[in-house]
Amino acid sequence: MVSGGKIKNSEHRVTTNVSLCIALGCAVLMFSGLQMNKTLLSSTRLMTLLAGYIGSWLFIFLLTAVNNLESILFGKGFQARLIPEVFSCLVLACSACGMVHRVSVTVCILCSIVGLYYINKLSQYLYAAPSSAPISSSKKKK
Repeated sequence: MVSGGKIKNSEHRVTTNVSLCIALGCAVLMFSGLQMNKTLLSSTRLMTLLAGYIGSWLFIFLLTAVNNLESILFGKGFQARLIPEVFSCLVLACSACGMVHRVSVTVCILCSIVGLYYINKLSQYLYAAPSSAPISSSKKKK
């Protein structure tokens, strides 16, 4: 539970296997929702923007699924990198948005970058090792 920016209870977290299944299921639902409502989502400007926003959620779910799969295969300390994982998930999400409308691709890229920034910020907050190095003061000797 999150209260005041701090996580109080860590016993409600799901395992990596469950998170992989949930993220993969949500990614499939986002992709199929984009494809089934392709004509509706490309009908107006607002719906085209909505398709790009949905595509950014597809990117987030794909990246979560890929990272969980790598964590299962390669160990807990494995992290997603920019070039193979993030870029390939972004290309897949933009391809799904491109099937709807080309403006959706631009919105997907912009919203995905913002989402990636906040995911990185949250990840650093939750998983970064606490720094125990002493802070030295810069006083000149006489």
